Amino acid sequence: MQSKKGIIATGAAIGLIAVLLVKMGNPANMGFCIACFIRDIAGGLGLHRAAVVQYLRPEIMGLVLGAFIAAKAGKEFSSRGGSSPMTRFFLGIIVMIGALMFLGCPLRMILRLAGGDLNALVGVIGFAAGIYIGVLFLNKGFSLKRTYRLPDFEGYSFPLFNIFLTILLVAAPAFVFFSESGPGSMYAPIAIALAAGLVVGFLAQKSRLCCVGGTRDMILFRDNYLLLGFLAIFVFAAIGNMATGMFSLGFEGQPVAHTDGLWNFLGMAVVGWGSVLLGGCPLRQLILAGEGNADSAITFFGMLVGAGFAHNFSLASSPKGATVNGQIAIAVCIVLLVAISAANIEKTPFKSKGDLS
Repeated sequence: MQSKKGIIATGAAIGLIAVLLVKMGNPANMGFCIACFIRDIAGGLGLHRAAVVQYLRPEIMGLVLGAFIAAKAGKEFSSRGGSSPMTRFFLGIIVMIGALMFLGCPLRMILRLAGGDLNALVGVIGFAAGIYIGVLFLNKGFSLKRTYRLPDFEGYSFPLFNIFLTILLVAAPAFVFFSESGPGSMYAPIAIALAAGLVVGFLAQKSRLCCVGGTRDMILFRDNYLLLGFLAIFVFAAIGNMATGMFSLGFEGQPVAHTDGLWNFLGMAVVGWGSVLLGGCPLRQLILAGEGNADSAITFFGMLVGAGFAHNFSLASSPKGATVNGQIAIAVCIVLLVAISAANIEKTPFKSKGDLS
């Protein structure tokens, strides 16, 4: 799968599966959204009480378990961690706040654009700007230090947690929250959503797909391998949307989106910058966690807590636009990114592609 044909095929599959999930019940332009789905899971577990975004999204569980199966099958599963875990936890919070300012992760940004939402184009520009800033710090020697071999249970614990979430979803106990209206009430059938996640998780693990890695590698190494996957998602999702009548070009009236260009730009700039420091986008963090990377699992829990903060303290945007609290939070996140970036510069900058996660 680690060939240009393989990464294009992976992107094509993800784009088409995303369109299918929307046709089967997911919110428009939200076949996949790692940030939105983690936010919904946070709501389902009661970490926030925004009633319209509460659901244990099986796509997330499928992504992790699909990556786990692929890693085990390919003898690539490895329990490891210890690379600045608390810094990664806080970066997870920061990335989530940026994503909920924009109303989508990098994957949904591309799916929104493939659905005709031109607000996502502003997000793309901000995302690229954030990645560029992150790369500047990589070139100065930014590093969250090496990982270490850990006991096997550390690597298995996150896939097991996702099996537990799947059981909770199916059993639907009283202490789990489910939206009765809004985006959280819109979802594809559980079996289809879980199967879609498994397929995409398997393919993403084999191809090393990463939404931030494409731009990063193009800047650093003039390597377009990952970028081709990114572009294939857009092309095939756009084709699928046009074929099914779900393409609507414009800025106004787009589903689960707002038209405030400045905060769309800054939200995705925060996501791009933070993801470079983490070594991968939110999707990539889930795949790495499925492979046994405990640091990426900690990043997931940072995003989960960040989603709770975003809705409990009115940081998340809505179709009406950015909140004042959210604008302040983005400013704080930028200051924190500067501090984290500067504090983790080593004397010897990295020079090889192999230094990246």
